[in-house]
Amino acid sequence: MTSGKGGTETSGSGDIQRTLELLWDTGRRPSRGPKPGLTLDRIVEAAVRVADAEGLEAVSMRRVAAELGTGAMSLYRYVPGKAELLDLMLDRVQRPSENPADLGDGTWRSALEAMGRATLALYRRHPWLLRVNQSRPILGPSAIDGMEKVLSRIRPMGLSDRELVSAIILVDSYVVGAARTKVHQEEAERRTGLTDAEFWEAQVPVLEKVMASGRYPIMASLDENTWGPDFDHFEFGLQRILDGLEALVAQRRESVG
Repeated sequence: MTSGKGGTETSGSGDIQRTLELLWDTGRRPSRGPKPGLTLDRIVEAAVRVADAEGLEAVSMRRVAAELGTGAMSLYRYVPGKAELLDLMLDRVQRPSENPADLGDGTWRSALEAMGRATLALYRRHPWLLRVNQSRPILGPSAIDGMEKVLSRIRPMGLSDRELVSAIILVDSYVVGAARTKVHQEEAERRTGLTDAEFWEAQVPVLEKVMASGRYPIMASLDENTWGPDFDHFEFGLQRILDGLEALVAQRRESVG
């Protein structure tokens, strides 16, 4: 795993051909090793468990081997190293649901809506994903299966192939940003011991004086419930994106008709 700025890792930084062989099961299988029952699947699952519990920075061949009760050298019979293991982890956790109902009621809008919510849930389950630069992903079964399922539902939008892919990227990018904000809030709460409510309450005395100064009339005039936790900012943003796509689809249909 190649580390970047801010402690991030970069997907696709290992042996690309070997990673593809492992993802698509097209390479040679390792000979029977000294540890009965050790498999590539068990190794990847153990790596995900470590990342979920301790963060991505804790994942190493030695740490994963310890999780499995074996030596690090045993793992190298199955996977070349940490960089390739990361791509296998990404493919594992992003495996799409096999239940068609999880992609909405059959309309393109419900499919993108369901995809957005599922992606948010994915990042909440595996917050270490936010530490991975996935700008150049290795395309394994999960990535392609997921894309195939969504594209099959949104084809009726009537957009060009590039635009269909761009619509998926648009929703995904929005969700990743929202997930990053939520995960970082939870991380800040764990590290400081202050809840969100306590954090903002500590600023109230100073902010009340600032608002009373007359320097910020618009901010001071906002309803007192503006910053309340009962407004779903994620859902509001997601629906507005879908509204925009809805308008584009309607415009295209009018131009064709």
